[in-house]
Amino acid sequence: MWCKYSVQAEAREESSKLDAVGKGKGDANFAVYSSKNFKGYGSLSRGGIDSFKNYSDGLNTPNESFKKYSRGSSAHSEDFTSYAKDANVAIDNFTNYGSSATGGSGGFNNYQDRVNVPNLRFTSYDSDGNKHKLSFSTYSSETNSGSEAFINYGKKGKAVPAEFTSYSSNANTIGSSFAGYGVLGNSANDSFKAYGDSGNNPRNNFKIYGLASKLGIDNFTSYRDSANVGVDSFQSYARDANSGKANFVNYGKTFNVGNSTFKEYGKGSTGSTTIGFKMYDLARSFLDYAKKGVTFAGYTNSSSKETSVNRWVEPGKFFRESVLKQGNVMVMPDIRDKMPRRSFLPRGILSKLPFSTSHLSELRNIFGASMEGMLENALTECERPASRGETKRCVGSVEDMIDFATSVLGLSVTVRTTENVKGSKQEIMIGEVKGINGGEVTKSVSCHQSLYPYLLYYCHSVPKVRGYEAEILDVTSKSKINHGVAICHLDTSAWSPTHGAFLALGSSPGQVEVCHWIFENDMTWTIVD
Repeated sequence: MWCKYSVQAEAREESSKLDAVGKGKGDANFAVYSSKNFKGYGSLSRGGIDSFKNYSDGLNTPNESFKKYSRGSSAHSEDFTSYAKDANVAIDNFTNYGSSATGGSGGFNNYQDRVNVPNLRFTSYDSDGNKHKLSFSTYSSETNSGSEAFINYGKKGKAVPAEFTSYSSNANTIGSSFAGYGVLGNSANDSFKAYGDSGNNPRNNFKIYGLASKLGIDNFTSYRDSANVGVDSFQSYARDANSGKANFVNYGKTFNVGNSTFKEYGKGSTGSTTIGFKMYDLARSFLDYAKKGVTFAGYTNSSSKETSVNRWVEPGKFFRESVLKQGNVMVMPDIRDKMPRRSFLPRGILSKLPFSTSHLSELRNIFGASMEGMLENALTECERPASRGETKRCVGSVEDMIDFATSVLGLSVTVRTTENVKGSKQEIMIGEVKGINGGEVTKSVSCHQSLYPYLLYYCHSVPKVRGYEAEILDVTSKSKINHGVAICHLDTSAWSPTHGAFLALGSSPGQVEVCHWIFENDMTWTIVD
């Protein structure tokens, strides 16, 4: 259903453009467009160009779908100048983009930049294309936690140049997946000029890259340069390739070690296939790779010694217990709830809905295919084994939350959260501080929101914590602006060494306690004082 513009005449004009293009009557130039579903848009077009200057920019929850976009076109170009920029929770799906297109080009100048929670999917991108150039100038740069997936990229393409000028640069905790990249391609020329550079905890997964390609050139000029930790996996790279070239100029040259794995690197390649790494650094693992034609020009076995100011963990997000003293000045992180507004479900309805990754296909039918990435991410986290000493449960009803809290703490419980969001992203002064339960070491149940179609909380309890309530004051006037609740974890020995708290505090597991504020709409349950 098309969204309504404030000016009805503008809506009619845009609609008439769409009708005209659908009937092959000329070029289309959409200056401002949002929240649309396109089915069979630009199919069998001959020549011309379709242009979207501002598509779904600045929306809270854009949910877009292009099905069969520019399929079978000839000498036709598609151009998105700005696509879903500055959105909050973005769900986008291109089911079939540019398949069997001949000549022409497809370009995204700014795709999903500065999105809070991206959920992006290209199910089939330029399959069976012939010299149809693809270009992403800026792809999801400076985004926050989310996922991106190319299910099938450039399969059976012929002489298809594909270029990512900047892919997920400066992103935070982004998961990228290419299930099939350039499979059975012929004379393809693929280029990633900057892939995941300066990212925080990136997770990149290429399942099948360049399988049985012929005469292709794959080039990563900069891969994960200056990234902070993260996990990268190439399960099958350039297997059975024939007379091609795969080149990494700079791979993983980073100040903080990640984990990179190559399985089947160049295995079974024939002809004059050349594979080269000019700079490859830190935590590398090659399980099975071609013994001929592979060159490592700069392979570093030792960790980088340079120290750097951690720019990935927001100032004030984690702090030491000693900071919670009256009169101290500190930075308050952004504690605002950025999730879309949702509601709990009644327990009676909730009990009838499946809730596991094994029922993902059923859940996709209930909530829609566009929700699959969101569903899988939340369910995977809920099914993750508990850490040492942790008790955890995901809850979608208030009754389930209360039941979990009382099962851990007993029937005499109370719930607390920070009063409001005042002081976010600025310096604050700590006023009067009060220890919860007399400041004694205790345990609590903290509940944090998860992104899901209905309101879902990840609740967990860990032992050995201290809770605090603190007045938050304006630094200049010393007047009270907020009433904050903070939790200090005293035993961090089981935490990951790459946890953001240790990056922020310059320490390691078990060496320091870690404190954090309870954010808006999150909460902590404790025994009644």
